[in-house]
Amino acid sequence: MNKQNTYQAEVVVVGATPGGITAAVAAARRGRSVILLERSNHIGGLVANGLGATDIATRGATGGLFTQFTGRVKAHYVSTYGAGSQQVEDCSEGYHFEPSVAERILESILSERPEIRILKRRQFDAHPSNVIKDGNRVTGLWVLNLDVGVREQLSGKVFIDATYEGDLAAAAGVPFRIGREDQREFNEPMAGHIYKQWIGEVDPASTGWGDNALQSFNYRLPLTRVAENRVPIAKPATYNRDEYLSLIDDVRLDRHTQKPGCRHHEWFWDGIGKVVNIVPVPNGKTDANNQHKAFLSTDLPEENWPWASAGWEWRDRYSVRLREYILGLLWFCQNEPELPEAFRNLCSEWGLARDEYQDNGHFPRQVYVREGRRMAGEYLFTAHDALPKGGERPPVHADSITASHYALDSHAVRKREAGRTHLEGFFSMETAPYTVPYRVIVPREVEGLLVPVAASATHVGFSTLRMEPCWMALGEAAGLAASLAIERSTPVRSVTIADLQMELLKNEAVLFYFKDLAHGHPAYEVFQMLGLRGLFPEWEARPDELVSPEDQERWSGCLGLKLSGLPKGKIPTRGELVSRLWEKLQEIS
Repeated sequence: MNKQNTYQAEVVVVGATPGGITAAVAAARRGRSVILLERSNHIGGLVANGLGATDIATRGATGGLFTQFTGRVKAHYVSTYGAGSQQVEDCSEGYHFEPSVAERILESILSERPEIRILKRRQFDAHPSNVIKDGNRVTGLWVLNLDVGVREQLSGKVFIDATYEGDLAAAAGVPFRIGREDQREFNEPMAGHIYKQWIGEVDPASTGWGDNALQSFNYRLPLTRVAENRVPIAKPATYNRDEYLSLIDDVRLDRHTQKPGCRHHEWFWDGIGKVVNIVPVPNGKTDANNQHKAFLSTDLPEENWPWASAGWEWRDRYSVRLREYILGLLWFCQNEPELPEAFRNLCSEWGLARDEYQDNGHFPRQVYVREGRRMAGEYLFTAHDALPKGGERPPVHADSITASHYALDSHAVRKREAGRTHLEGFFSMETAPYTVPYRVIVPREVEGLLVPVAASATHVGFSTLRMEPCWMALGEAAGLAASLAIERSTPVRSVTIADLQMELLKNEAVLFYFKDLAHGHPAYEVFQMLGLRGLFPEWEARPDELVSPEDQERWSGCLGLKLSGLPKGKIPTRGELVSRLWEKLQEIS
């Protein structure tokens, strides 16, 4: 084989999604050589493709490279427009951003690491023949260079599957799940076949039965009303008016899926907000997502079901179908004569952003793949791992590699059905900040591979993990774990968890969430580590308060320690005592 068609690195990352980027950066920071593969001409996944309003319920629950990214976002708007500008206000501390800004920042983060080689326009097809193995360990893979139509071979010591679909893991022989578990399998709320009002009760018609249905996809749209930057919505060549007719009565009657009596909070509900959920981002743009309270919106259920295990030819056809469906919906809202004129006028204020996706007709390049395969890992994350017990924390995982927080949240799996309260499969349920164990990214049966995006979870469990902040944190942990495994000549599943956790904490990760303790406090790391050992069922660390005798006795008993050497007559602070307990543990370990 021509040497030009072979590549080698210590760590090979498939998929330049945000999780793939953080994996590459984390490995490169420890001096590892990294190859990062991307099928398109653009890195960044959903963060660079319209998902500009970050999906996180508690800011501060996830840290590390994710919050370093949001910090750079804010710094960009401050330096470009000034600290008191509208753009800085609209960026919401860096959690809201324009797609082009996100892509540039992610590109700059990668450019700072010369250890990373980015290979774009490389397609990995999920077939076993494209994976090279030594026994059950992945040692190489084949990809297609789309520019020249030539297959290329890559070899490495550790591989990271950061694709939304879990393509590499599946091709490598890792078992996986697609679809929804039956409610009776794990006794999860919201599992299986379900009808639920957006804010309201579960309909008795719900059976809870499991199936192979996949929650719907859409595109996250950066729309704008800024006249000089607005591109009018053009009628797609495949426009089919019949697909949108049910919207006419929905608009006329203000018909929606929300519980009667609940107020609408969308700023634009009387216009475009009936079909897309508008969240403003800087410079007069939006992150326009599917409207959760609508029977008809930018999601296109049912038609995406084959996506998870389909080849790229099918996926590319569906991507075009979804794009034209959404553009048709927007054109219908602006031009359909049977819709109320006032509604059409409000919708007509909006168009695509001229300065976004200039090589793609100002339309996002990446389908919002909410869920693909979910690989079978050493631990299966379920809804119960995100739900508080008796008002306290959710179950605490001692091998946590990140804390995270978002609702249990899934979109529809089926199109509109007459007489139903909502589209089947749609739900949202509150959770509390939880811990994510390392084992969810470690596949069963296959060595030399980590899977931080298509992680090990049930459909309902995955519905909270599947947010980019969590994926970025899992990617960072995967890159660091790969580095430790290489440095110590050990399999990735055998990496010492405490060492991995301490390295993550050095990079400002959050492994165990406290409401009142952030990175920078002298006792931050020890509170994190001992929190994972069960010392703090409460949400506040209160590190600078004097410790109570009850807590002193409880903590010592929990760890099986007898403390000595504390100053007599001086009551230590909680932080001082926790630090002393940690020192004692290190002495005897």
